[in-house]
Amino acid sequence: MPQISLLGCGLMGAPMARRLAAAGFPLTLWNRTRAKAEALADTGARVAATPRDAVAGASIVITMLEHGGVVSEVLFGGGCCATEHAALAGLAPGALVIDMSSILPEQAREHAQRLQAAGVTALDAPVSGGTLGAEAGTLAIMAGGNPADFERARPVLTAMGRPVHVGPTGSGQLAKLANQMIVGITIGAVAEALLLAERGGADPVKVREALRGGFAESRILEVHGQRMVQGDFAKRGSIAIQLKDMRNAQHTAQGMDFDMPITDELAALYASAAEHGLAELDQAALFKELQRRQKAV
Repeated sequence: MPQISLLGCGLMGAPMARRLAAAGFPLTLWNRTRAKAEALADTGARVAATPRDAVAGASIVITMLEHGGVVSEVLFGGGCCATEHAALAGLAPGALVIDMSSILPEQAREHAQRLQAAGVTALDAPVSGGTLGAEAGTLAIMAGGNPADFERARPVLTAMGRPVHVGPTGSGQLAKLANQMIVGITIGAVAEALLLAERGGADPVKVREALRGGFAESRILEVHGQRMVQGDFAKRGSIAIQLKDMRNAQHTAQGMDFDMPITDELAALYASAAEHGLAELDQAALFKELQRRQKAV
């Protein structure tokens, strides 16, 4: 089995590491907060002090980091990571870097070009499914890059979910932006609909139950709708991350001269939610922002 290094052991990276270890892959871990990587020591994984140390001897390197700027720092140096301790300094020629973070398509293309210049191949393979999908190994994985590199990565990706090759470098991130647009917009639709039902005197718990299985059925209605009616807004994803993704979609659309009025409206709602103290709650907390607006009427 290939030696794998995973850089980033946060909300998503930690359960992904457990899936890889359970599949039998030899694993080395690194995280900016070392304690998060050490919490996974029971998997048998080695914990490294720096990205450079973590990737030494690895044929496949996976990054699951906060945003494109952090990915760049960890791979190439700067900010949180000195250049001599960055992953590039330790990557072997022929290694494959799979960035599973959610970043801009243009950043994915830039990173791939820099890696290729150093004799390293790259895939952008962001995911959808949240912490529940990461724990269950059912993540939707959208991969951009060379088809041969995707086939090389397939056994590793399959340990974490359902990988699909969607096109050349950057296409995985485009697919993730499409996913996040649908997720963000649908969360808004579910929240507003349940609040309307409640305002009119219907039981939102029962309304959600009645809608299940009809044309309004969705994973969002199932999972986030349940969180809304239960008032459970504990962080799995977050308003802040959803807003970041919506803004990435807006940025990408602007570069294509593509008009996105629905996404623009929802991005403004998530921004307002963040401004009113909801940034670190689950995306379902958009319900609370819409609820607050109703009380202000």
